[in-house]
Order: sequence, then C-alpha cells, then structure tokens
Amino acid sequence: MPSYSAPVDDTLFLLKDVFGYDRYADLPGFSDAPLDLVEAILREGGKFAEEVLQPLNQSGDRQGCVRNDDGTVTTPDGFRKAYQAFCENGWGTLAAHPDYGGQGLPHTLATVVNEFASSANMAFAMYPGLTAGAVAALTTHASEDLKKTFLPNMIAGTWTGTMNLTEPHCGTDLGLIRTKAVPQTDGSYRITGTKIFISAGEHDLAENIIHLVLARIEGAPEGTKGISLFVVPRNQVASDGTAGDANGVSCGSIEHKMGIHGNATCVMNFDDAAGWLVGEENKGLKAMFIMMNEARLGVAVQGLSQSEVAYQNAVTYAK
Repeated sequence: MPSYSAPVDDTLFLLKDVFGYDRYADLPGFSDAPLDLVEAILREGGKFAEEVLQPLNQSGDRQGCVRNDDGTVTTPDGFRKAYQAFCENGWGTLAAHPDYGGQGLPHTLATVVNEFASSANMAFAMYPGLTAGAVAALTTHASEDLKKTFLPNMIAGTWTGTMNLTEPHCGTDLGLIRTKAVPQTDGSYRITGTKIFISAGEHDLAENIIHLVLARIEGAPEGTKGISLFVVPRNQVASDGTAGDANGVSCGSIEHKMGIHGNATCVMNFDDAAGWLVGEENKGLKAMFIMMNEARLGVAVQGLSQSEVAYQNAVTYAK
C-alpha cells in the first residue's frame, strides 16, 4: 500500500535557510507566527495528513462518491469523520481573516499544510481548498452583508464553497455562457442554468455548500463583458444564520473521471435558485478571477504534492 511521510524537516530547512523566513517578521501575519510556532503547526499538520488523511486515500478512490436518488452525494467511508476533525482542529482557518473567524497567519503556512494534505489525500484536500478560494473571492468583492452572512461558516468549515464556470455547450469559452440571472424586488436574483465539471459540487461533509456562479443578467452585453458573479447557497440561509430550506440547486450527475474519485465532480443544475450579486454587474469575471487565480496556485501545489508522494513511494519500491 502506498505510504506518505510529511517532509516537515525539509520544509523547515527551506523556510529558514533558503527563503529567509525571519526577514518577513514585520509583515502582517508573520509577526504572529515565529518559527517555533510554525514548526509546531507543521509537525501537527504533517501528523494529521499521515495518520488521518493518507489511510483514506486509496480506499476513497476505489469507493468513490455516489449520487443518491434524491440528488444528494455520499462521500467515501471515513471522509465525513476526517472532515469533522479537520474543522475542529482549525486547519481551514490558518490564513483566513480574523474578522470572520480566521487565525490571520501567513498564507505561506496554510500553503504548506495544504501541500501535506494534498500529498496524503488530494481528493479530500480539494473540499477545503475550493472553500478557501471562494472565501478569497468573497472577501475581496462581496458586500459587508454578504461577508457576514457567508464567511464565518465557510471559514469554520461548517459550509464549503465551489466555483461554477463551465457549461455543457461552451467549455472554457465563458463568453458563451447561458446561465441567466433575473433581478428580484428584494435585491436578490433568480439563477437558472447548468454547470459542468464542478469539483465538490455536492457532498455530505458540510451543512451547506456555497456556490459562486457566473451568470448573465437579462439584457447584459454579449460575451465576457456581460458576465456577473453570484453567490448561490445550496440551502437558503435562515434568519438565525443556519442552513434552511433547499434553494433550487441540485446535482444532476457525477462526472466520470480517471481518478480523484473521492472528490465529487458534478453536473450542477440551478432551477430558479436565489442568488446575490458579488461585486458589480457585468464585472463578474474580474471578481471570479480571485478564486480562479487561487485555484491555479492550488493546482501548482497539487503538482508538487503528487511529485513528493510519488518520489517517496518510488524510492521505497526501488530499495
């Protein structure tokens, strides 16, 4: 069976002796994370990856995610318990803004922990990883009301996040998207359309799933200049801030993939779902690029993480 040992000592060497971590001590976040604290966090993060996440990697890929008859999705055995432990230990809060429940530590630290988690179990790590990207987009472009409504639960991991770009007829040409947004008198919008290849689009790990959705408001210009960004929760947010009634969001199917079966890549259907504008009308692509660029960095971390665990197992096999 494949194994994984988090390269904590190698990482600490890089931080101390190659990147000169101490030089950044006067920057926000770094002043609260001296090297002794960094070492403690990385050793615990590595331990969590090795002991909790890695044992679920192979079994999770073999079992995969299952779409149920009611449109819900069940993740592989052990994923829910592991995700609960992930949230309880605060691993998703490391670099998030303190105003919304984050620890405000350097993104460097969160990136290293993400690498360990991705090496141990990339399918699992994608659930909180996508949430972090959605949090970044909302933090940058959402109104204060939307931030207060969504960010605390997303940062805590009670709710997760997704990115909804691609549609069946247009692939990556976002200028051709057809998902529409109809303004309502209360300031919300009704979102209708279908998105494909939505990683972590539906699952049983969290109470709610917060979708960031690109759509076109009625009468908007053609092409990418007429795209707006909306936050669309799977479940309506109740008056007490908890997840309430269903919101016209459902998983149509799970995409067939060669691997990463422990993460549910979904066809998502939005049927007159309530959503709220993020940022300005027709400026949605710019707002979504916050999450897209974070995802690009995340893909780079995934490449590094997979090369690390592949190397470790290749050495073991060769010996």
